[in-house]
Amino acid sequence: MSARIYSPAKTAMQSGKAKTGRWLLEFEPEKPRKIDPLMGYTSSGDMRSQIKLSFETREEAIAYARKEGLAYRVEEPKEPRRRQMSYAENFRYDRKMPWTH
Repeated sequence: MSARIYSPAKTAMQSGKAKTGRWLLEFEPEKPRKIDPLMGYTSSGDMRSQIKLSFETREEAIAYARKEGLAYRVEEPKEPRRRQMSYAENFRYDRKMPWTH
């Protein structure tokens, strides 16, 4: 059984960085998901795929995985591609490109 340790990215629905500083440990699925023939729901008999453990730091998550004897892989967070800027920067007098209405 293996686990994945990662820091979640900022969702598109939020402008701030809430819930992005923590690290999650979630288990890789052991069994494939199957589709219920009657209702069409996707189900799995693997209960560990529903568990997400939250940690303050990456080191705490790694220490937990080692203590429990879990095989794990760490995914480093990706840096945002856009430069953060405020709305007021659109109206600066020293802009490289002039902005007019």
